[in-house]
Amino acid sequence: MTSSEWDRIEATSADFKALAHPLRLRIVRICLYGAQTNKQLADRLDLDPATSLYHVRTLVRAGFLEPDAVRTGEQGALEKPYLATTKSWRLAILDTDDRLSATIASVDALRAELLEAGPDALLANSRLGLRLSPEQADELAQRLQALADEYVQRPPTPGGKKVGLFITLHDLR
Repeated sequence: MTSSEWDRIEATSADFKALAHPLRLRIVRICLYGAQTNKQLADRLDLDPATSLYHVRTLVRAGFLEPDAVRTGEQGALEKPYLATTKSWRLAILDTDDRLSATIASVDALRAELLEAGPDALLANSRLGLRLSPEQADELAQRLQALADEYVQRPPTPGGKKVGLFITLHDLR
């Protein structure tokens, strides 16, 4: 990917709505690693298929999922799988209230992913309280974003370990 392909794009109201729900964030993450059908998603997330389909359609309309090639399932029925696009990695949510809502949805999705993965899945975790100047806080935010951007721009490693990364730097009151 060229750096211009990874420039941030401003989130529309449809983008924000699509990503403001923890289940939709989980669906995008699951479909990142391979095409999934609505039934597979419903089973994985313990959802009614109609509920899963509602969320999938919302994500497709907003461009976060795209249909993959139709395939034949185990029972011989045609299946319509979906793959995640990389659109969510590049979004900039500018409204502070929307950013807070999106972050809370991300925290909720993270919590569900950690519970699903189990206690042995945690590779690293830090929760710190720091006292920084505004310049130091900006530097830390930029360095964390640059590190995440570096890894997200790398091509996936075939057969590589699937990992999730969650970074939030926030003011303490």
